[in-house]
Amino acid sequence: MKIAAIDIGSNAARLLISEVTEPKKGKPQFTKLNLLRIPLRLGMDVFTKGEIGKEREKMIIDSMGVFSGLMKIYKVEHFRACATSAMRDAKNGQEIIKQVKKSSGIDIEIITGDEEAGLVFENHVADGLDKNSAYLYIDVGGGSTELMFYENGKMQYEKSINIGTIRLLNGLVKEDLWKELKEDIRKNINSKKPIMAIGSGGNINKIFSMSKTKDGKPMSSAYLKKSYKELNELTVAERMSKFNLREDRADVLVPALEIYNNVMTWSDIDKIFVPKISVADGLIHSIYESLQKK
Repeated sequence: MKIAAIDIGSNAARLLISEVTEPKKGKPQFTKLNLLRIPLRLGMDVFTKGEIGKEREKMIIDSMGVFSGLMKIYKVEHFRACATSAMRDAKNGQEIIKQVKKSSGIDIEIITGDEEAGLVFENHVADGLDKNSAYLYIDVGGGSTELMFYENGKMQYEKSINIGTIRLLNGLVKEDLWKELKEDIRKNINSKKPIMAIGSGGNINKIFSMSKTKDGKPMSSAYLKKSYKELNELTVAERMSKFNLREDRADVLVPALEIYNNVMTWSDIDKIFVPKISVADGLIHSIYESLQKK
């Protein structure tokens, strides 16, 4: 069975196509066939002007046309397309969704921050966690940050807040919002057990690969602070040259690190695991499990 997920974020749109095989014994196997990322940067328009401009509107429609074509080539049987923070906030979001449906047949759902966080839980993040620790799941996007706190294998707290990399780049995060987040973390993220972080999203994955940390091993908060200091002192062009980064990654890494560093400092966490999980992965699992219930 071939399943596809489309995740339209504030920074980029992604199409993930996976094949699910069901062995006679054991769990279903999910194999990635293709992952395509297009840096639409919708947040650059929405968070400053309140709507998606004509140029990016055309980019969305064209991108969904490409995604639709790829799904046909791969003979995808089931798919779901979700949009997050930027499309939620765009005054012309619904109008663009209608145009996409008409031109490519793709029906885009706008989901809340809580739904976005819940989709990553579909990856069964908590299943293999050591019960002797508590975990704070952190997903930093272009428009918002999602937090979920797990203890004893159960989610104790979740929060979605409009602090994201694109908003920070545009100077749109007020001090009051940082203060709200800090107070919320101090109040709700406490445990007698050691707390570790789990990070997801393109930025933390890039930092993880730059760190040369072995898969399955955590990065230290000290490394994230060091990376922030080093990258922040460079121009975007210098970051691109020194670390072989695309421009649309080089500019958002610094605000992403600022968010991770603040969240980990306020919750007294000194280690972060970076499993390869995303909203798109969560969508794939969600679609499969919905089909199994029918």
